[in-house]
Amino acid sequence: MKTEAWLQRVYAWLMQHGPAVLLAVVVLFLGLWLIRLFSVYLNRIMRRKQIDGSLKPFLQSVVIVALRVLLLLAVMQIAGITMTLFAALVTSFGVAAGLALSGTLQNFASGVLILFLKPFRAGDNIIAQGQEGTVTEIRIFYTIVTTFDNRIVVIPNSKLSNEVIINVSGLGNRRLDIEMKFMNGTDYDLVKRVIEQAIDDAGNILHEPPKRIGISSLEPDGYKVMLNLWIDAHGFVDTQFRFQEKLLQRLKQSGLKLPGM
Repeated sequence: MKTEAWLQRVYAWLMQHGPAVLLAVVVLFLGLWLIRLFSVYLNRIMRRKQIDGSLKPFLQSVVIVALRVLLLLAVMQIAGITMTLFAALVTSFGVAAGLALSGTLQNFASGVLILFLKPFRAGDNIIAQGQEGTVTEIRIFYTIVTTFDNRIVVIPNSKLSNEVIINVSGLGNRRLDIEMKFMNGTDYDLVKRVIEQAIDDAGNILHEPPKRIGISSLEPDGYKVMLNLWIDAHGFVDTQFRFQEKLLQRLKQSGLKLPGM
């Protein structure tokens, strides 16, 4: 009798909840199949949009996990499983995790923005947080910069997204500005000719944009000459040193003197 009563209860439960459970199972397998198809489609879209390689797998995994969680909630709802306790647990966990990881989440959001907006890329020379160097790697939570004296600096992405960053190589070239003062009796045409010879000697001065050489100011005891020269951003300091060396040599060879020389 007990077995017969138990079978009747099982039969009654199946008649009442069986269709919903069966539908939930069908929805689960169909949803997983559609999510798998969407994952392939999403991968193609990100490849076509040339999303950063370090961001692509992370975004894909986040989207897929979110879709699976939504699918699981939908399946539980269809099957008639009460989600009050489940929702309370998820909410409590979310609040606790948000408070504990507030700084980390800020770095994460900043990393996503940097990889999307690309204010700088790996290989760029930047000045940030009082550090100047080459960006060697951009990660989700932090960016690695190698300084010119070979120090590795790890900067949290929140610092890079909320404060000023100077990308000194983003446009490919930089301008070198040099101002020199000469006495009033110094022949300006000779000065200009000597400067142009030093530019030719240096060799790495760009022709475009064009250089500028001119008198920047007139003073009672002399005049100042300003040079605006364009140099490849990578190797800027090396070219600056080389040009200044050649300029000093040419000035001495021509007999021109700067004040104090």
